[in-house]
Amino acid sequence: MRSAKVLALLIAALALLAAGCGGDDDDGDNGDGAAQEEEISGNVSIMGVWTGEEAASFEAVLDGFAEQQPDVTVNYNPVGDEIPTVLATRVEGGNPPDVATAPQPGLVSDFHDQGVLQSLDFAAEEIESNFTEGAYDFATFDGEIFGFLFKAANKSTVWYNVALFEQAGVEPPETFEDFLEVAQTLRASGTQAYSIGADVGWPLTDIFENIYLRQAGPEMYDQLADGEIPWDDQSVKDALETMAEIVGDTDNLVGGTSGAVQTDFPTSVQNAFKEDPDAAMVLEGDFVGGEILASTPSQPVEDFDVFDFPSVEGSEPMVVGGGDTMIMFNDTPAAQALIRYLATPEAAEIWAERGGFSSANRNIDTGVFPDEISERTATALAEAEVFRFDLSDLQPAAFGATVGQGLWQEFIEFLRNPDDVDGAAERMQQEAERRGPGS
Repeated sequence: MRSAKVLALLIAALALLAAGCGGDDDDGDNGDGAAQEEEISGNVSIMGVWTGEEAASFEAVLDGFAEQQPDVTVNYNPVGDEIPTVLATRVEGGNPPDVATAPQPGLVSDFHDQGVLQSLDFAAEEIESNFTEGAYDFATFDGEIFGFLFKAANKSTVWYNVALFEQAGVEPPETFEDFLEVAQTLRASGTQAYSIGADVGWPLTDIFENIYLRQAGPEMYDQLADGEIPWDDQSVKDALETMAEIVGDTDNLVGGTSGAVQTDFPTSVQNAFKEDPDAAMVLEGDFVGGEILASTPSQPVEDFDVFDFPSVEGSEPMVVGGGDTMIMFNDTPAAQALIRYLATPEAAEIWAERGGFSSANRNIDTGVFPDEISERTATALAEAEVFRFDLSDLQPAAFGATVGQGLWQEFIEFLRNPDDVDGAAERMQQEAERRGPGS
């Protein structure tokens, strides 16, 4: 099973994050040596999924590259969630960017199968010295490296407004039953519990995946990811019924159903942590922390904090994660220099210091994280007893991660009508047959 292999390898990569520390290598060289000493000139176009504060953080990473290679001009195009479609269009038109970030392993595989990716074997020494095999093996084909995981994410976190929790007299819950009870108590205290940005479907798929992994278990999760069981399986319906207890609680959702469908991710975060908040919780990944700090005056621990996605039916601790993979379409000296730089711990540390960043780079200095929460969420991946890559990201992009179709759109439709569990599961299976693996 491709996804099972990917997931097993990623566990090994991410497990070293907690123990990582810069400067401990005996030879003092983390792959940022001779390759960066050569002065190169030219332009590099890079297209990425990161927008808002994430885009600003990546620009800071690129500023570090500019200090090393002042004669190389890098132009970053923040495409956001449309990146699978935009990249596919650019590739089809023969005008891809030089470098791109792929948010799904399935997208990397798709482009490799089309023969449009360039090998990164020129940077194999840097990649292999800074990352364990799991951070690039899923993007290795016929023994050649075509990508590596630059930014990882723990998507099994729930961020909460500390003052609103204190006002309601509630504590971070450990079980799903307690989680729902906390939500009702928050509502009774005058605060809506949930802020969800569902203008595109990925925040909804993340909620489903966390529930499914805990309720159905990791083996069933792998089977669903690999297409070995259908999307109208009873296990999917059971998870949808559990999810409906959140998204179907419309009185506890900022803006109700229609408001959530019109809310983007950054706004959903602001709703819970602005000066006069509308909600107490955001159910999303560790990148929420960076967005809070960028858009509100909130302070970590004092004003906002985080807890693990709660246990469902007694499940053990588990983590759903994601990540963005660096790939290259045009092989130029300037593009090669950028790839080599992005494989170094120094590049990762620039973003890590700003917050909202986890890395699979084993040589990163974990002391650079700006606060307790950032370090805690960044290392939680390594401590998870069970880790699984984002299920929708493991699918072909047309099915799992494209705006307006596939799973993203079907979960928006489920949000609109959470009582129709059977119909939602049937539509997801129809989409899987139309756009999924082997379709």
